[in-house]
Amino acid sequence: MKAIRSDAEDFAEAGLLKAGDTVDTVLARITGYADYASGVADVDFVIESVAENLDIKKSVWAEVEHAASKDAILSTNTSGLSPTALQSVMGHPERFVVAHFWNPAQLMPLVEVVPGEKTDPKVVDITFDLMAKIGKKPAKIKKESLGFVGNRLQLAVLREAFYIVQQGIADAATVDDVMKYSLGRRWNLVGPIASIDLGGLDVFYNISTYLFDDMDNGTGPSPLLAEKVKEGNLGAKTGQGFFSWQGEDGKRIIETRNKALLRALKDDAAEA
Repeated sequence: MKAIRSDAEDFAEAGLLKAGDTVDTVLARITGYADYASGVADVDFVIESVAENLDIKKSVWAEVEHAASKDAILSTNTSGLSPTALQSVMGHPERFVVAHFWNPAQLMPLVEVVPGEKTDPKVVDITFDLMAKIGKKPAKIKKESLGFVGNRLQLAVLREAFYIVQQGIADAATVDDVMKYSLGRRWNLVGPIASIDLGGLDVFYNISTYLFDDMDNGTGPSPLLAEKVKEGNLGAKTGQGFFSWQGEDGKRIIETRNKALLRALKDDAAEA
């Protein structure tokens, strides 16, 4: 609740709370429960966000489905696990769907709505509409694939970013700057596929005839990433990854990012 209060205070400061709402009225709408049965018995939409581990999620859903109302929609916030695999432990898999919020969830608009093999299309439609109603930008994914869409794109970029660093073409900071001050800004306004429409499909076809052969086509984790993990340098949560996140510098980067994302949410709200 402390983290939620802090986020609500940020929203209040940015003028993003609904008219008549305060931090306290927002928090008053949240109720905590110590067991699944009490928490999900009378709700219309259940969303789970436990550890990103298939076995853990299966064990949770084996209990939650029985505790939930028979008419409730059941959803998981997995970032890439198979909804069909999770449906395998359910008596009514047709009411199960992925609703993948991107992190930080309170600041990022996207929610990927992904069906499993047995998901009722109406459940997808209702979930999509609900996400839009709460102010998110839902994306209706036609069928499941590991990583869905967003993480498949992210991992494709990361694979080449690691390769560039590993080959000595540029260091990590330079790779980040190239992305932030070129593709990052452009893709925020016009996505990658629309961008090549603007640039000319013939131009990008020609580039692809020689550049793909020179890029990383590995099918496993980058050795560079594996080395960091082996060393225990896991990023911000340990204070060190490819960059140092210790002291005020790390805190400042996160605060700057969050303020920029809040401004973007205000822009979205103004355009709605």
